[in-house]
Amino acid sequence: MSLPSVAIIGSGQVAQVLAKGFSKHGYKVQVGTRDPRKLAAFQAETGIEVLEPRPAAAFGEVVLLAVKGTAAEGVVAGLKAELAGKVVLDATNPIVDAPPVDGVLAYFTDGSSSLMERLQASAPEARFVKAFNSVGNAFMVDPAFPGGRPTMFIAGNDDLAKAAATAILEAFGWEAEDMGLAASARPIEALCQLWCAPGFLRNQWSHAFRLLKI
Repeated sequence: MSLPSVAIIGSGQVAQVLAKGFSKHGYKVQVGTRDPRKLAAFQAETGIEVLEPRPAAAFGEVVLLAVKGTAAEGVVAGLKAELAGKVVLDATNPIVDAPPVDGVLAYFTDGSSSLMERLQASAPEARFVKAFNSVGNAFMVDPAFPGGRPTMFIAGNDDLAKAAATAILEAFGWEAEDMGLAASARPIEALCQLWCAPGFLRNQWSHAFRLLKI
Protein backbone atom coordinates (compact mmCIF):
# COMPACT_ATOMS: atom_id res chain seq x y z
CA MET A 1 0.00 0.00 0.00
CA SER A 2 1.40 3.38 -0.98
CA LEU A 3 2.04 5.99 1.66
CA PRO A 4 -0.06 9.17 1.67
CA SER A 5 1.46 12.47 0.60
CA VAL A 6 2.07 14.81 3.52
CA ALA A 7 1.97 18.59 3.83
CA ILE A 8 3.65 20.24 6.80
CA ILE A 9 2.22 23.67 7.57
CA GLY A 10 4.79 25.74 9.45
CA SER A 11 8.39 26.84 9.24
CA GLY A 12 9.89 26.36 12.71
CA GLN A 13 11.98 23.56 14.14
CA VAL A 14 9.00 21.24 14.69
CA ALA A 15 7.90 21.66 11.07
CA GLN A 16 11.41 21.09 9.76
CA VAL A 17 12.11 18.05 11.94
CA LEU A 18 8.83 16.39 11.02
CA ALA A 19 9.23 17.18 7.33
CA LYS A 20 12.63 15.48 7.39
CA GLY A 21 11.14 12.59 9.36
CA PHE A 22 8.35 11.96 6.90
CA SER A 23 10.79 12.17 4.01
CA LYS A 24 13.15 9.72 5.76
CA HIS A 25 10.30 7.26 6.21
CA GLY A 26 9.36 7.32 2.54
CA TYR A 27 6.55 9.86 2.39
CA LYS A 28 6.27 12.49 -0.31
CA VAL A 29 6.44 15.78 1.57
CA GLN A 30 5.87 19.46 0.95
CA VAL A 31 6.15 22.30 3.43
CA GLY A 32 3.80 25.27 3.44
CA THR A 33 4.74 28.63 4.96
CA ARG A 34 3.79 32.27 4.40
CA ASP A 35 7.33 33.14 3.31
CA PRO A 36 8.93 30.18 1.48
CA ARG A 37 12.11 32.21 0.96
CA LYS A 38 13.11 31.88 4.60
CA LEU A 39 13.32 28.09 4.15
CA ALA A 40 15.46 28.29 1.00
CA ALA A 41 18.43 26.71 2.78
CA PHE A 42 16.20 23.96 4.18
CA GLN A 43 14.85 23.18 0.71
CA ALA A 44 18.35 23.13 -0.78
CA GLU A 45 19.60 20.83 1.98
CA THR A 46 16.71 18.38 2.02
CA GLY A 47 15.19 18.53 -1.45
CA ILE A 48 11.78 19.03 0.19
CA GLU A 49 9.72 21.55 -1.75
CA VAL A 50 8.61 24.63 0.17
CA LEU A 51 5.49 26.43 -1.01
CA GLU A 52 2.88 28.78 0.38
CA PRO A 53 0.33 27.13 2.70
CA ARG A 54 -2.61 26.73 0.32
CA PRO A 55 -0.86 24.80 -2.48
CA ALA A 56 1.01 22.69 0.08
CA ALA A 57 -2.21 21.83 1.93
CA ALA A 58 -3.89 21.01 -1.39
CA PHE A 59 -1.02 18.61 -2.15
CA GLY A 60 -1.12 16.68 1.10
CA GLU A 61 -3.46 13.76 1.64
CA VAL A 62 -2.38 14.15 5.28
CA VAL A 63 -1.71 17.64 6.64
CA LEU A 64 0.35 18.28 9.75
CA LEU A 65 -0.15 21.60 11.51
CA ALA A 66 3.05 22.86 13.17
CA VAL A 67 2.52 26.59 13.72
CA LYS A 68 2.47 28.77 16.83
CA GLY A 69 -0.65 28.19 18.85
CA THR A 70 -1.51 31.87 18.73
CA ALA A 71 -1.56 31.73 14.91
CA ALA A 72 -3.22 28.33 14.47
CA GLU A 73 -6.86 29.41 14.26
CA GLY A 74 -6.11 31.98 11.58
CA VAL A 75 -4.05 29.50 9.58
CA VAL A 76 -6.77 26.84 9.70
CA ALA A 77 -9.50 29.32 8.79
CA GLY A 78 -7.49 30.30 5.70
CA LEU A 79 -7.06 26.66 4.68
CA LYS A 80 -10.60 25.49 5.37
CA ALA A 81 -11.28 24.41 1.78
CA GLU A 82 -7.94 22.62 1.37
CA LEU A 83 -8.33 20.72 4.67
CA ALA A 84 -11.86 19.45 4.03
CA GLY A 85 -12.03 15.67 4.29
CA LYS A 86 -8.34 15.28 5.13
CA VAL A 87 -6.54 13.87 8.15
CA VAL A 88 -5.02 16.86 9.96
CA LEU A 89 -2.41 16.04 12.59
CA ASP A 90 -2.43 18.86 15.12
CA ALA A 91 0.97 19.36 16.78
CA THR A 92 0.11 22.80 18.17
CA ASN A 93 -0.23 23.92 21.78
CA PRO A 94 -2.13 26.98 23.11
CA ILE A 95 0.95 28.72 24.52
CA VAL A 96 0.72 32.45 25.16
CA ASP A 97 3.52 34.81 24.16
CA ALA A 98 4.91 35.05 27.67
CA PRO A 99 7.69 33.35 29.66
CA PRO A 100 6.86 30.41 31.96
CA VAL A 101 6.08 31.08 35.61
CA ASP A 102 7.65 28.66 38.12
CA GLY A 103 8.43 26.38 35.19
CA VAL A 104 4.87 26.30 33.85
CA LEU A 105 3.89 27.66 30.45
CA ALA A 106 0.77 29.81 30.35
CA TYR A 107 -2.06 28.77 28.03
CA PHE A 108 -4.82 30.86 26.48
CA THR A 109 -7.26 27.96 26.98
CA ASP A 110 -8.48 26.46 30.24
CA GLY A 111 -9.27 22.95 31.38
CA SER A 112 -12.72 23.04 29.77
CA SER A 113 -11.49 23.70 26.24
CA SER A 114 -8.58 22.96 23.93
CA LEU A 115 -6.98 24.57 20.93
CA MET A 116 -7.73 21.52 18.79
CA GLU A 117 -11.43 21.81 19.54
CA ARG A 118 -11.30 25.41 18.34
CA LEU A 119 -9.50 24.31 15.18
CA GLN A 120 -12.03 21.55 14.55
CA ALA A 121 -14.82 24.12 14.90
CA SER A 122 -13.02 26.42 12.43
CA ALA A 123 -12.77 23.64 9.83
CA PRO A 124 -15.55 21.16 10.65
CA GLU A 125 -14.98 19.03 7.56
CA ALA A 126 -11.33 18.41 8.43
CA ARG A 127 -10.51 15.28 10.44
CA PHE A 128 -8.30 16.53 13.25
CA VAL A 129 -6.11 14.29 15.39
CA LYS A 130 -4.02 15.62 18.25
CA ALA A 131 -0.47 14.24 17.99
CA PHE A 132 3.21 15.19 18.28
CA ASN A 133 2.47 17.98 20.79
CA SER A 134 3.74 16.40 24.03
CA VAL A 135 7.47 15.94 23.39
CA GLY A 136 10.39 18.05 22.20
CA ASN A 137 11.24 18.03 18.51
CA ALA A 138 14.51 16.17 19.16
CA PHE A 139 12.48 13.04 19.96
CA MET A 140 9.59 13.31 17.52
CA VAL A 141 11.13 10.98 14.96
CA ASP A 142 12.69 7.61 15.90
CA PRO A 143 12.97 8.26 19.65
CA ALA A 144 15.39 5.93 21.45
CA PHE A 145 14.86 5.48 25.19
CA PRO A 146 16.21 2.66 27.39
CA GLY A 147 12.68 1.90 28.64
CA GLY A 148 11.32 1.13 25.18
CA ARG A 149 8.95 2.95 22.89
CA PRO A 150 7.44 6.07 24.43
CA THR A 151 3.71 6.77 24.26
CA MET A 152 2.14 9.42 22.06
CA PHE A 153 -1.38 10.23 23.24
CA ILE A 154 -3.84 11.04 20.46
CA ALA A 155 -7.46 12.21 20.30
CA GLY A 156 -10.00 13.09 17.64
CA ASN A 157 -13.54 12.49 16.47
CA ASP A 158 -12.74 10.34 13.42
CA ASP A 159 -11.65 6.74 13.99
CA LEU A 160 -10.17 6.30 10.51
CA ALA A 161 -8.14 9.49 10.94
CA LYS A 162 -6.82 8.19 14.26
CA ALA A 163 -5.92 4.89 12.59
CA ALA A 164 -3.92 6.84 9.99
CA ALA A 165 -2.20 8.81 12.76
CA THR A 166 -1.42 5.58 14.61
CA ALA A 167 0.22 4.06 11.53
CA ILE A 168 2.43 7.14 11.15
CA LEU A 169 3.37 7.22 14.82
CA GLU A 170 4.24 3.53 14.86
CA ALA A 171 6.43 3.99 11.78
CA PHE A 172 8.15 6.86 13.61
CA GLY A 173 8.93 4.66 16.63
CA TRP A 174 6.03 5.56 18.93
CA GLU A 175 3.32 3.63 20.72
CA ALA A 176 0.08 5.48 19.98
CA GLU A 177 -2.60 5.58 22.68
CA ASP A 178 -6.09 6.68 21.65
CA MET A 179 -7.60 8.79 24.43
CA GLY A 180 -10.98 9.34 22.78
CA LEU A 181 -12.80 12.23 21.15
CA ALA A 182 -11.67 15.80 20.54
CA ALA A 183 -12.40 16.83 24.14
CA SER A 184 -9.46 14.66 25.22
CA ALA A 185 -7.17 17.12 23.48
CA ARG A 186 -7.57 19.18 26.66
CA PRO A 187 -5.44 16.91 28.89
CA ILE A 188 -3.16 15.99 25.96
CA GLU A 189 -2.35 19.65 25.35
CA ALA A 190 -1.62 20.03 29.07
CA LEU A 191 1.07 17.35 28.68
CA CYS A 192 3.19 19.94 26.88
CA GLN A 193 3.21 22.01 30.07
CA LEU A 194 4.19 18.94 32.06
CA TRP A 195 6.87 17.88 29.56
CA CYS A 196 8.45 21.36 29.57
CA ALA A 197 8.44 21.88 33.34
CA PRO A 198 11.63 19.87 34.10
CA GLY A 199 13.35 21.71 31.26
CA PHE A 200 12.55 25.15 32.59
CA LEU A 201 13.23 24.17 36.20
CA ARG A 202 16.32 21.94 35.82
CA ASN A 203 17.35 22.16 32.15
CA GLN A 204 16.17 18.56 31.77
CA TRP A 205 14.82 18.06 28.26
CA SER A 206 15.64 14.43 27.41
CA HIS A 207 12.47 12.59 28.38
CA ALA A 208 9.15 11.35 27.03
CA PHE A 209 5.95 9.89 28.46
CA ARG A 210 5.15 6.20 28.58
CA LEU A 211 1.87 4.62 29.60
CA LEU A 212 2.36 1.48 31.68
CA LYS A 213 -0.43 -1.11 31.76
CA ILE A 214 -1.19 -4.23 33.80
